[in-house]
Amino acid sequence: MLLAAFFWFAANIASAQPVSENLAAQVDQIVAAHQGKVALYAENLATHQVIAVHADVPVQTASVIKLAMLYEALEEIREGKARWDEPIVLKKEDQVGGSGLLQFMDTPLTLTLRDVLTLMIDFSDNTATNLMIDRFGVASVNARMESIGLPNTHFYKKIFKPSTEPMPSDQPKFGLGKTTAREMASLITRFSRCELSNSAPTASDLSLCSTAVEMLQHQFYRDAIPRYLESLDNSEHGTAIANKTGSLNAVRNDVALIGTKKGLLVLSVFTYDNLDQSWQSDNSAELMMGRLAKTIVQAWATDGLSPETLKQVPESR
Repeated sequence: MLLAAFFWFAANIASAQPVSENLAAQVDQIVAAHQGKVALYAENLATHQVIAVHADVPVQTASVIKLAMLYEALEEIREGKARWDEPIVLKKEDQVGGSGLLQFMDTPLTLTLRDVLTLMIDFSDNTATNLMIDRFGVASVNARMESIGLPNTHFYKKIFKPSTEPMPSDQPKFGLGKTTAREMASLITRFSRCELSNSAPTASDLSLCSTAVEMLQHQFYRDAIPRYLESLDNSEHGTAIANKTGSLNAVRNDVALIGTKKGLLVLSVFTYDNLDQSWQSDNSAELMMGRLAKTIVQAWATDGLSPETLKQVPESR
């Protein structure tokens, strides 16, 4: 394992390209001014330019960990263990508070697997997430993350429900889940490259990945990374940003794929121990993430954004 980790690290260092001193200085200045801690990983997937700030420090995911559940669902659909149209029944005892819509619905209610995953991603629905834990299990998610080389990405338990199994000793520190900025960037990049089961994608795989990216494009929460970028999108053709957020009082996170006219960018930002714990639209961490995104995108995407880039997937085998 140590040898494999060494070669992975060496390969990533070799492929990473330096960014301009001006961009690095601007990013450093924005991060230093924030009243809280920041972990950042950004990569231009076309040029392999990388910006990393505490990118390998384990952090609280909040709802960003739901990306791991979406990935597991794709894998199990691919393996024939699940179907988009399979029925998922919502019962009264399943409903929990926090973000989401299902807590307000009359029960019992039958939805499809695709419905529940869409609510989990687009509205960060906590009840939907718990239904997916019932369907797939956190153990399967965590084993899958290990298998694709993300050892620090871990889903702990249901939301607002007591654990039914012994928890790892670090669970109280991280809550719902943990990851690193680099690992979560790697995970969301897998959706765009359609990297399932560590093998070349088939035609059916490409359809699965396209559906997942479309879910992320329909993200309801857009006050962080997309904040200053949406004006660059052409709404008639859809957004060029596919993202997933996660928020707690002292935590604000956002991970995104950003389509540009010259290729894809991935931006993974986690903030914690934030002084501003407000839930207003001008929360300082979300403003800071918006500034980071604008600064990086303006440097790397001088020709502008393009939603069409999000639709460009690898050739099937």
